[in-house]
Amino acid sequence: MSDTVIIEWEGREYDHSPKSADWYWALGIIAVAASLASILFGNYLLAVLVVIAAASLALHAAKVPPLHRFQLIEKGLTIGDELHPFERMTSFSVLEDVEGELPPLLSIKTESWLSPHLVIPLAGVDADAVYAYFLHHVDEDEHRHTLTDLVAAWLGF
Repeated sequence: MSDTVIIEWEGREYDHSPKSADWYWALGIIAVAASLASILFGNYLLAVLVVIAAASLALHAAKVPPLHRFQLIEKGLTIGDELHPFERMTSFSVLEDVEGELPPLLSIKTESWLSPHLVIPLAGVDADAVYAYFLHHVDEDEHRHTLTDLVAAWLGF
């Protein structure tokens, strides 16, 4: 089998929504309050962890996600230079927005412990063609958004 490109598109991991100064102030106030409460209870390690987590969240919020190139090839799906072969995929599903405001997402469960769940935007590509090609190579199953996905969406990520 060759590496013939069936479908190719580009997309971002998530839609970046710039955070206001108030968002960063709220994050800082919550982090300081949680750290002070942890120190008052004698849990210094938790206080340090809260500060590190808040700093990481602020840095992630300020970062614009990179543009990824997706290629559907005969062996599987490539994201950039990384190949995800069909043999390592356990199931897939196409998640669509009920209101139709957001582009569909391709949800893939894999056997990989580093990336067990891939969520790929299908903006700018024929989602039906991607669905039809995956249907011939991977089992379809119902996928739902995880709690982590919902919390990230609530925080604006």
